[in-house]
Amino acid sequence: METNFFIVATYSYLLGSIPFGLVLTKIFLKKDIRELGSGNIGTTNVLRTGKKYLALFTLIFDLLKGYVSVFITLLYYENLTSYSALSCFIGHVFPVWLKFKGGKGVATYLGVILALSYKFFLVFGICWLVISLLFRFASLSSMLSSLIILFYSYFFENNSFLLVLFIFFVMILFTHRENIVRLKNSEENKIKL
Repeated sequence: METNFFIVATYSYLLGSIPFGLVLTKIFLKKDIRELGSGNIGTTNVLRTGKKYLALFTLIFDLLKGYVSVFITLLYYENLTSYSALSCFIGHVFPVWLKFKGGKGVATYLGVILALSYKFFLVFGICWLVISLLFRFASLSSMLSSLIILFYSYFFENNSFLLVLFIFFVMILFTHRENIVRLKNSEENKIKL
């Protein structure tokens, strides 16, 4: 059991820690995304470079690493699925290669919940779009949508992933703490849809 836990935690963390936003901007723009915009390595900041295709690929690859990590675990170590999901997310947020300064984790979270249940993915996507259309804040949409997933799991699913979804919600609030301050002070940038 301990060996399996170590194996799952290791490959999940390492997959999660691949900084695709940084890698793609280095390759295609010859720039360090950490020195642009907010300094974040995620999709939203890559979008600020004006290269929508790079932002799209960042989103896809960050999503895929969450999905692949959990998918592998479901196949071979099903009882450790929640640990895999958390390890991958932690890898993205605190990557060892970048002195533990990573992204906010929403795209990786999306990949994780897609692997757990396509219903989670659909509910999150619909809620994110609706909230974004209403308020035009990506950060608010992400935080509220992750909260909605928690409630959806409680009321409509078998609740086997309820604890890990709660932890994800808390961690997403943590990674968006600066956004929360900006929202409170009416200083958060709106998105263009």
